[in-house]
Amino acid sequence: MRSLTRPGSQAEQAGRLVLAGLVVVMLPALPLGQYLIYPFVILTTWFHEMGHGLTALAAGQDFHQLMIFANGSGVAESRLAPDAPRLARAAIAAGGPLAPCLVGALLILASAHARLWRPVLWLVAGAILASVAIWVRSPVGYTMLPLVAGVLALAAWRAGPGLARFTLQFLGVLASMSMLRDFHYLFTRQAVIGGQTVLSDTGQIAAVTGWPHWLWAAAILAVSALMVGAALKYALAERRLRKPPRKPPANVLQFRRD
Repeated sequence: MRSLTRPGSQAEQAGRLVLAGLVVVMLPALPLGQYLIYPFVILTTWFHEMGHGLTALAAGQDFHQLMIFANGSGVAESRLAPDAPRLARAAIAAGGPLAPCLVGALLILASAHARLWRPVLWLVAGAILASVAIWVRSPVGYTMLPLVAGVLALAAWRAGPGLARFTLQFLGVLASMSMLRDFHYLFTRQAVIGGQTVLSDTGQIAAVTGWPHWLWAAAILAVSALMVGAALKYALAERRLRKPPRKPPANVLQFRRD
């Protein structure tokens, strides 16, 4: 039976991304699906908390440790200098919710280039293991994150091209859709994490800026949607997916009539 889509076409690429999205959405509803997707839910928490920590480092502050709990929540502890700018605190708070969608967008972009599939999988696996050694300080993190890193490393090493690309797309869509999972958290001023009531990320930004937390939640969602939308537009661009015309030999003349 002839395939309905041309290999490498826009339709095939869109179909793979839709399939990745369906797996992310439907897997928890299947028998044992919650257990299968749980390590990757922990991974999206890792994206979030690493966003806080790396933003702190970029702001010249100290990223102390990362804790991930069994319910999928987490905390990134940073030590700020007494004279740290107030805006640095807001930037660190915003780095967490923006990080998963930023990573998701980058993974979707990488899935559009065959030469990047395996190197990016190796890069993500290596980054996870490095973070476990340097910052992660919780039993769930010690258990789940190396497992995810091992799966990604195995895919980079042994998976066929199709599976390697799908793995990137799955991770990209999973990270991008995590903003829907965190929707309620973004619009909440306070949250209970690790048994303690603390300001949410948007609550911390509001405390620094004086603007309402719901306004910052809407802004973060808008920026996240723009990042993911731009990545999808690039990955699905028909003109980029189309193979370039074959270059004729040097001794062949071509005449074109417009």
